Amino acid sequence: MRLLPIALFLVCLSAAAQEKTGAEVYASTCIECHGSGKHSAPLFASKKHWGKLVREGLDDLVPAALRGVRKMPAKGGNLALSDLEVARGVVHMANAGGGKFAEPTPEEAIRWRTKADKKKH
Repeated sequence: MRLLPIALFLVCLSAAAQEKTGAEVYASTCIECHGSGKHSAPLFASKKHWGKLVREGLDDLVPAALRGVRKMPAKGGNLALSDLEVARGVVHMANAGGGKFAEPTPEEAIRWRTKADKKKH
């Protein structure tokens, strides 16, 4: 029966290894709109477009990305992304636009999900 805990550990380790980085999230999902400005999305690496958003901070940006905002659907339309992956994508884009945010933690992702859920209709 000692194999079950080891097997569970390996499954969890494998899942964690498959988590996308912020750059991977951007390339797989966010680039669709943030790469071109489609639907008035703030352009990637544009300090002009991201300046105000960076000042608002991650406590506003990440929950908006999780629940969707204006024409952007929840999680940028990629519901397969984890909340932490979405947060990483937001940090990647915000930092490219002039922010200096640290890598988000799982605890922050949980807090941002709670905030996102409270704003839903």
